[in-house]
Amino acid sequence: MAKSVFETRTLKQIYDEVREVYLSDNRPWILGFSGGKDSTCMAQLVWNALSELPAEDLQKRFYIISSDTLVESPKIVSRITTTLSNMEDAAKESRLPVSTNLLRPKTEDTFWVCLLGLGYPAPTNLFRWCTDRLKIRNADRFIQERVSEYGEAIVLLGTRKDESGSRQQLMNLYEIKGSLLSHHSKFAQTYVYTPLKDFITEDVWNYLLQNKNPWGENNRDLLALYQEADASECPLVVDTSTPSCGGGRFGCWTCTVVEKDKALTSMIEGGEDWMEPLAELRAELKETQDPEKRVQVREIKRRHGHVELFSDGSDQHTPGPYTMEFCKQFLEKLLQAQVQVRKEGPDPKMTLIYDDELHEIQRIWRMERGDWQNSV
Repeated sequence: MAKSVFETRTLKQIYDEVREVYLSDNRPWILGFSGGKDSTCMAQLVWNALSELPAEDLQKRFYIISSDTLVESPKIVSRITTTLSNMEDAAKESRLPVSTNLLRPKTEDTFWVCLLGLGYPAPTNLFRWCTDRLKIRNADRFIQERVSEYGEAIVLLGTRKDESGSRQQLMNLYEIKGSLLSHHSKFAQTYVYTPLKDFITEDVWNYLLQNKNPWGENNRDLLALYQEADASECPLVVDTSTPSCGGGRFGCWTCTVVEKDKALTSMIEGGEDWMEPLAELRAELKETQDPEKRVQVREIKRRHGHVELFSDGSDQHTPGPYTMEFCKQFLEKLLQAQVQVRKEGPDPKMTLIYDDELHEIQRIWRMERGDWQNSV
């Protein structure tokens, strides 16, 4: 069993390390924040460490980025948006060089444009097309923009070796001997700093519950959220090695990579009845992965117009995109669900699908799928 980091290091020593890395160069920091326990602990740890520096030493930019896939669990989106706003206000007050950034996918990459517009099937472990489009590309684009501006950048991640054996192996693979930084898995001019790498789960919660949140929130609310949903953190995804969210994680409510969405189910059972339409839509998408249902809702031809057979020598074909009929029917149900959650949920303006997504879906249907009736 892994030991607490505080058995070998004091909190002051950890703060000193954070300050040492910050002051060692002019490369901007980009901190990945998902709103879960690990990224909240990391953000708070770094914030508290830098707050003790004199104003003249706080010259380096510190960007906090969060990813909104547009299909996140509504409660999590609301929480992250509020937190980023609180961070901005607290940073101005304490004169920290912090700016927050909520990253969203381009319209042509959103979940609904790909699934209902192009007919992409609900994601599976074998065809997890969503992660790159909804999360990785946004973070990559932001990192590359900062590298173009500054020459190099340092990404801060709340990953911990204690999470799993594969996580530890991956972190060890990119470590730079004799340095507190690691290589980035993709970009040569980008480095990674993981201040929580030696923390165990108990260290994370102990730090959160024993130290005041610097942007004015109560970390016990975060603990309650985890207890309510029986969930773990959905990390800011920066590469395809990061596991998909869902299961017990706070992830996308549409996630079909996992068998059951425990977080969504737990919240509904805990009294959030207004989320039932989301669970029903997810269940319908999950059903389309059943072989019998697949035949009914998928085209025979692929998007390029050809029929492709499986490579195993059988005469079975590789299913194509969702049929137009399925896409139309599902879009109608999605819009009905949006009306229902606005009426019954906490936010009368809650959006499940945005107008620009509807416009893009209609454009694809008309130009690529022969829908001249403008069905949307």
